[in-house]
Amino acid sequence: MTQTIEPFSIDRFIAILKEHYKNWDAPVITLMSHAGASPYQVLISTVLSLRTRDEVTAVAAKRLFDLAKDPNAMLALGEEAISKAIYPVGFYPTKAKRIMEISRLILDKFNGVVPDEIDLLLTLPGVGRKTANLVLVEGYHKDAICVDTHVHRISNRIAYVKTPNPDKTEMALRKKLPRPHWVIYNEILVAFGQLICRPISPFCSRCPVSQMCQKVNVTTSR
Repeated sequence: MTQTIEPFSIDRFIAILKEHYKNWDAPVITLMSHAGASPYQVLISTVLSLRTRDEVTAVAAKRLFDLAKDPNAMLALGEEAISKAIYPVGFYPTKAKRIMEISRLILDKFNGVVPDEIDLLLTLPGVGRKTANLVLVEGYHKDAICVDTHVHRISNRIAYVKTPNPDKTEMALRKKLPRPHWVIYNEILVAFGQLICRPISPFCSRCPVSQMCQKVNVTTSR
């Protein structure tokens, strides 16, 4: 295993990645947020994005929101039309049903407004901590730590945390990660993980932070 060349600093780690991130593709939900997507659109887009490539999510979300942009319009559109609009996202029939359930509950329980508290977001059907935190970050621009597979993998790979799953990683990061980094952490690490710090055989030879990475569980690299 390659030893760390320089002491690890989370501030320096993020600063370096921020600089390189300017030349990388931002995650689709971040792009939508910057384009003015509502919290509802961020929520529904995140549902669409699960187990689906960003480029597929972006096209499907645009097609869907051209037809319905809020819970009332979505319910009026109906499950069959939603399913057709979001195809070919992964598990599109199940996601169409889930979008209907979420939209109905937002209207019935939250007066048509997506809640901005994690405990309330978690009461929505199929909404886990990753989705809830992403809505807080990208929908409401609140401090939150969204941990997906990229954030979990990379946080452990660099040995910043030592955790068995994304939920445990989130709790560890809440205690350890300086709050000014919370919002940007997911955005940068998702882009970094998609392009360079891949799950299998990461591109360590062109990684801008390789010199401070412990490369935990990395057996092969490029």
